[in-house]
Amino acid sequence: AVRRVNERIEGLANRRSALDSEVADFMAHLPNIPCPATPVGKDESENPERRRWGTPRDFAAEGFEAKPHWDLGTDLGILDFDRGSKLSGARFTVLAGAGARLDRALQNFFLNTHLERGFKEFIPPVIVNREIMYGTGQLPKFEDDAYHVGDDQFLIPTAEVVLTNLHAGEVLDAADLPLWYTAGTPCFREEAGSAGRDTRGIIRQHQFTKVEMVKFATPETSDDELESMVAEAEHILQLLELPYRVISLCTGDLGFSARQTYDIEVWLPSYNSYKEISSCSNCGDFQARRANIKYRDPEHFKGTRFVHTLNGSGLPTGRTMAAIMENYQNPDGSITIPEVLRPYMGGRERIEPRA
Repeated sequence: AVRRVNERIEGLANRRSALDSEVADFMAHLPNIPCPATPVGKDESENPERRRWGTPRDFAAEGFEAKPHWDLGTDLGILDFDRGSKLSGARFTVLAGAGARLDRALQNFFLNTHLERGFKEFIPPVIVNREIMYGTGQLPKFEDDAYHVGDDQFLIPTAEVVLTNLHAGEVLDAADLPLWYTAGTPCFREEAGSAGRDTRGIIRQHQFTKVEMVKFATPETSDDELESMVAEAEHILQLLELPYRVISLCTGDLGFSARQTYDIEVWLPSYNSYKEISSCSNCGDFQARRANIKYRDPEHFKGTRFVHTLNGSGLPTGRTMAAIMENYQNPDGSITIPEVLRPYMGGRERIEPRA
């Protein structure tokens, strides 16, 4: 009788373990809950525009037809799509000469701008463990879009993953908050759901460089921190004098981990429209719960609470380069270098066509 009872107990324990795993897997696929400030809508067509800055150039009034950045880059010898494809396949590009230097100039300009305004810079690993990808919400839902390395590691799709998880399993002090972090890293994405989209140029690549901003804040201040993060990305675009607009993502277009998101879209003449260049999100305590990031504030409460995390692009070098090439092009096919970038380009003012 005792043996039968023990067998029954063991069977029930195994059943409970299996059910616990099913519940955990179900919960891991549930997205964050939108905050009240997030507009209700079914998809990106219902994202309300908040503001615009700058006026797109009227190339027709100037008497010439604007070229797309892929044609400009090929003619100038600074974007090599054929060799990128030869080396690695579709959605890879070789940046050459002034193109390589411009990419490096942009990354340094972005980082220096953030450092001047209070961010702390990191150079993190770009290969991470599975639990790190889970912590920020990339796994399990978006595993098909991630590059696997070895048995159970991944190439990062964004520095958000590593910067946020720097404090995984830690308890922060309220007196140290907010924390403002930044890093420029290569990013890797399979783009599994992007077949047929942005197939030309450097708008959607499997490998690209991006400077990321990440913040840790208290629940009381995270909304204000989101607004200042958006302003930070806008500040860079204003320094580059690139026309853009800011939109709010509606509930139907909100990312998995976010409770509120603003997208900044830069004007691209080749699309005759605005194209996303930065996405800034307040994730509330969603990522903090997954990664177990808490804070203590003994003056206001006992024990610990989950911190709020925020992230935003500040900015990707490739899309910014495309925007500069198209918006700063000249009738002779040359590209004027924005004034703020000239110190990073050895004082160079233009990228000239090859003789």
